[in-house]
Amino acid sequence: MRQKFIFVTGGVVSSLGKGLASASIGALLESRGLTVAIKKLDPYINVDPGTMNPFQHGEVYVTDDGTETDLDLGHYERFTNSVGSKKSNFTTGQVYDAVIMRERKGGYLGGTVQVIPHITNEIKKRILDVNDGADVAIVEIGGTVGDIESLPFLEAIRQLRNDLGKENSLFIHLTLVPFIKSADEMKTKPTQHSVKELRGIGIQPDILLCRTDRLLSQDLKDKIALFCNVDKDAVITGKDVDVIYECPILFHREGLDEKITQLLNIWAKKPDLSKWEAVVDTIRNPEKYVDIAIVGKYVKLQDSYKSLHEALVHGGIANNARVNIHYVDSEDLEKGGDLTIQFQGVHGILVPGGFGDRGIEGKMKAIQYARENKVPYLGLCLGMQLAVIEIGRNLAGLKGAHSTEFDMATSSPLIFLIDEWVNQKNKVQKRDRFSDKGATMRLGAYPCKLKAGSLAFKAYNEKLIYERHRHRYEFNMAFRKKLEACGMNVTGISPDGQFAEIIEVKNHPWFLACQFHPEFRSKPFSPHPLFRDFIKASLKGKQERQRCRKK
Repeated sequence: MRQKFIFVTGGVVSSLGKGLASASIGALLESRGLTVAIKKLDPYINVDPGTMNPFQHGEVYVTDDGTETDLDLGHYERFTNSVGSKKSNFTTGQVYDAVIMRERKGGYLGGTVQVIPHITNEIKKRILDVNDGADVAIVEIGGTVGDIESLPFLEAIRQLRNDLGKENSLFIHLTLVPFIKSADEMKTKPTQHSVKELRGIGIQPDILLCRTDRLLSQDLKDKIALFCNVDKDAVITGKDVDVIYECPILFHREGLDEKITQLLNIWAKKPDLSKWEAVVDTIRNPEKYVDIAIVGKYVKLQDSYKSLHEALVHGGIANNARVNIHYVDSEDLEKGGDLTIQFQGVHGILVPGGFGDRGIEGKMKAIQYARENKVPYLGLCLGMQLAVIEIGRNLAGLKGAHSTEFDMATSSPLIFLIDEWVNQKNKVQKRDRFSDKGATMRLGAYPCKLKAGSLAFKAYNEKLIYERHRHRYEFNMAFRKKLEACGMNVTGISPDGQFAEIIEVKNHPWFLACQFHPEFRSKPFSPHPLFRDFIKASLKGKQERQRCRKK
């Protein structure tokens, strides 16, 4: 079978959920025995999202090969077997940079370089460069139809329709059908105008995904089909859900996968969605519940911790438990107050990654509280670094202990800038504090050796693991003996002995912090071992406290 391409666009407003829709389409096609690859095209000028403010862009997702990429790739990897890489996401910045560099080297033989055909050709080349020869490539176009920034991408996929042929390409447009309460009816005009805008640049959508808060009636579907020039069975309700893993199920009920295979002339088996139904049922009907506090500084935009949020949900699935997540602003903890009240009813505390000194002391207060009160603790990246500093200050007596990221003059630099390491391609990387910010971190999957008998070893049940990293600073191994003498234990280390990857605290029910980001490897059907055991420990601690209160 010749490789098929599905192009997903969005209209009316942003944040309609194109990434989730694309991931759900991928899940549906995989349930029918097909293989998929998913790409995200981002129209912003930034080369990648690595230096972008999380409040603007949400989380930066990291792939195995060390690519800093869009959070939608997290949806793709959680919902499908597709493995993200450098090929899975590209931006306007990358496209223009490639074209300009080629022009500087004389690659265009002195010709005038223009958006059409040079920019669009570069976009087309990158779209067609699909990983692993998948049966179907799903290509999500970022932004909203009508945005100036998206025009070159839309022109490129318009051209690709002619290049690939109708049976090998498909346009799916995600739009909005709002319910107007005062009129007590749903309005199709936004969808009509969005499709009109798309047709104005030469693209006729084959399927419409209509984001709504309720199911569309057949009369409304017929009306949309008539005015937007699509088949009646090509108008699909994209109803709001409280559990995102229900999306593939609802799309199947609407006939989306059947319509896709029909239009692309694909012969495939009937879908098996039993595993999705089981996940949704576990989330909706858990045997128990547990409350987890995430202490961070980006809590006003929860998409900043999207993969983390989902990994905790997955940990709950593994324990047949609902995880109630409470976001705690670390700056609020710095203002003082009784942490016993702040963390009342919380059964586990998690401090995620981050950059900058805002809210740092508040995070360390939370870590100290978890350590002293035997509350299960999971620290990720910065959450590990701050745990080391807290232990250094309060157990090892190093009152001036800090990270050189926040205090260059600290008397006890427990955390310091790594200036040299070997990357996945076995090349030596060198950095200092004056280096460029973009793509200058230790990025991607690196190996870690686990200490037998540790919490980490019990979780993974393996001696050697690989996890994804995104950091510039590391634990200063010169302080290892002093901190281990006070109750800290390095239980995960790089094979060359250069980097501490995991630390634990002795005489604590469950206190583990890691330099890497395990949330990027968690899936609903395969919860990450650390999140599984963190939730398990939090549930156990909850039960023990309940027994103590009864006594």
